[in-house]
Amino acid sequence: MTALHLTGIAKTYPGTARPTLQGLDLTVDSGKLTALLGPSGSGKTTAMKLIAGLVPPDTGHIRLDDRDITALPPDRREVVMVFQNPHLFPHLTVAENVGFGLRMRGLPAARIAADTAAMLDAVQLTGLGARKPGQLSGGQAQRAALARALVLRPQVLLLDEPLSNLDASLRDDMRALIRDLQRQTGITTVVVTHDQTEAVVLADRIALLLDGRLAQDAAPQDLFQRPATEAVARFFGGVNFLEGRVEGTRFDGPLGPLDLFGTPPQGPARLTIRPEALRLGPGPNAVAATVREVGFLGSQCRVQLLVGATPLVALLPPGDAAALQPGGRVTVNLPPHALWVLPGQA
Repeated sequence: MTALHLTGIAKTYPGTARPTLQGLDLTVDSGKLTALLGPSGSGKTTAMKLIAGLVPPDTGHIRLDDRDITALPPDRREVVMVFQNPHLFPHLTVAENVGFGLRMRGLPAARIAADTAAMLDAVQLTGLGARKPGQLSGGQAQRAALARALVLRPQVLLLDEPLSNLDASLRDDMRALIRDLQRQTGITTVVVTHDQTEAVVLADRIALLLDGRLAQDAAPQDLFQRPATEAVARFFGGVNFLEGRVEGTRFDGPLGPLDLFGTPPQGPARLTIRPEALRLGPGPNAVAATVREVGFLGSQCRVQLLVGATPLVALLPPGDAAALQPGGRVTVNLPPHALWVLPGQA
């Protein structure tokens, strides 16, 4: 297994004023899956192309373990990329597509046939090897493209928006397949996506890119619960931000004194709590609130509250929100373990 290291990577395309990537430092641990997440234009696809060798960086280095591959052509990197579109050869059968790279390596026909059959089984395409790509569904074609990459046993696998062209009903199955295959093979994997759910479900770690910079690289739960900045918190659905001051283990702000978990940096601070962390009823850090609006979202209800002049948003199970009406009074509590003082803003 192989670790991937990007150090000081920068890229500005000709004719553009702003860099696409600026000083990107990122390590993908050996045998792990990292999601490159970010909005359109954040630089995530460029980062993927740089790793694959499809475009050169302006500055910086790319290494697999201690081997510098920055200047190597794509075919010498031992990095394989699967694109949004499967790009299967239409004149070849599925099995011939999957075994294409092995034939280019000059392996014996018996070895190619055995490896191809095993990989078709692994991606749940058993019995479909004789079909042409035009006879496959979108999900099957994406599985065939994944098999064509994995059969080469690359040191690093790159997946560029692998689920974006699939119907919603197929995405869960494909996510589970990618995750299972990655764990079974142990191949160091990078997935580019703009979909938060996809990143959280698939990845061991998420590298969030904003405006060409690495905003935070962390485990999925840390990005939600311990964001590095307000921009990170907002990207992951944070909407509750309070200005105040930390003294000891308390935060003094517009809701009054709130008990904190642990001892954060002292002084002026910005506090955040995720909307799903708010609780109705008495409890720690309880405050009285007025219901402004209740919106049904399916599995949750979005409840807009007003505590004095301070707005709060809660995401509650529909059963908990069923009796709430605009103008009604409720008690809401803010559990200390769910309160987070944003780093560098205290």
